[in-house]
Amino acid sequence: MSKVIMVQGTMSNVGKSLLVGALCRIFKQDGYKVAPFKSQNMALNSFVTADGLELGRAQAMQAECAGVEPSVYMNPILLKPTNDIGSQVIVNGEVVGNMSARDYFAYKKNLIPDIMAAYHELEKWADIIVIEGAGSPAEINLKSDDIVNMGMAELVDAPVLLVGDIDRGGVFAQLLGTLELLEPQERDRVKGLIINKFRGDKSLLDSGIDMLEERGKVPVVGTIPYVRLMIDDEDSLSERLSNSFSDDNNVNMVEIAVVRLPRISNFTDIAPFENISGVKVNFTSNPRDIENADMVIIPGSKNTISDLRWMRESGMEAAIKRFAIEKPVVGICGGFQMLGEEVLDPDHIEEGGSIRGLGLLTLKTTLLNQKYRSQTTGNFPEMKGIFASLSGQKYTGYEIHNGNTEGIKIIQEGNILGTYIHGIFDNADLAYKLASSLAEAKGCTLETESIDYQILKEAEYDKLANAVRENLDMDYIYKLL
Repeated sequence: MSKVIMVQGTMSNVGKSLLVGALCRIFKQDGYKVAPFKSQNMALNSFVTADGLELGRAQAMQAECAGVEPSVYMNPILLKPTNDIGSQVIVNGEVVGNMSARDYFAYKKNLIPDIMAAYHELEKWADIIVIEGAGSPAEINLKSDDIVNMGMAELVDAPVLLVGDIDRGGVFAQLLGTLELLEPQERDRVKGLIINKFRGDKSLLDSGIDMLEERGKVPVVGTIPYVRLMIDDEDSLSERLSNSFSDDNNVNMVEIAVVRLPRISNFTDIAPFENISGVKVNFTSNPRDIENADMVIIPGSKNTISDLRWMRESGMEAAIKRFAIEKPVVGICGGFQMLGEEVLDPDHIEEGGSIRGLGLLTLKTTLLNQKYRSQTTGNFPEMKGIFASLSGQKYTGYEIHNGNTEGIKIIQEGNILGTYIHGIFDNADLAYKLASSLAEAKGCTLETESIDYQILKEAEYDKLANAVRENLDMDYIYKLL
């Protein structure tokens, strides 16, 4: 049997995903075969495996940290919110249907066999399985049918590391309050506490840690420093979504505006640009931010029709159409669909009916019952103007969409580029090539030489692992295993 350890958090966005990734990397570096696992993930960022199945993007990142191929067994249940009270439910990589929160809450216990079957598949080859929880184990209104926190830990008899985020304040209350709300048998499973995202002199925490250990009866096994990393982060609370431009255009820096759609998905497609020194990326819902940008990207969406309506009502559509007269606009997946003349929904995949698009590409999209999921490889067609440097360049990526846009994967019309391919700029130095063209058009120069994004990601995973290894009691972790 595989050895197992679980990382749970006091709330969302405390850093569970990255800590699981760090442990996967550390165990890999130490010579073990490692698999990440999250029984249920709610996220709009997803990934398609080699066999065409869908899982959370964070588990794909963790698999990369572990040096293994992402598998749907690492995330058997994926929930993709379609509105404020419901989600698309994906089990073992396949869409089951849409459910309200209440209906799913009543149904989810039926998925335990699927969860355990996936877990047992990983046990066939992994020396160590690192499990990630979701939200908090102290959500007392959800505990009775829990399948992702202490319920999951009980199913596989996993020791638990509980993580709190000191950067958001109140970390001692987070950790101690969570312990207090656990049942005695759940509390017994918590074998270590971790304080994450600390800035400053760790010795200043000593008195607080002593009191925490005395009251909680659980050792603090690590204080992890705040480390700036460019690693895929699927959480909607990500700091990356709160970047902003100054009021004045920076003539020495390429500025890219990413439309922060209400149902934004797969915003990790933008990450390669964020890693280029001399490029500023701003996720924005303010049409005025568009004016000073050098390029606009409309990312993926879980609800194209609803987000297109928001674009129209917010003034973002008008701003983008003015911008596109002279400067480039890129649409990816849902953003690509919005760039066309019309989106039709005859089968009520989203809201039914049809809606006028931005009209920047002479194409129409029809939403279909069957979701298309596939990894894909190819070469850019001949590109012109600002996109000329991409001509003939090889790409690999993946597609996840219900829409059919006249069978096209990539198209350019003037200043407009549309594509269905997620991760298309992750390849080699494609993001750098495009950023260099933007810099040349602006009359400035990028501060760095060409960057291969895949090599950069591997270096970031090692940086993450080193920071955690140096500040976590790994001898104690191995004893738990």
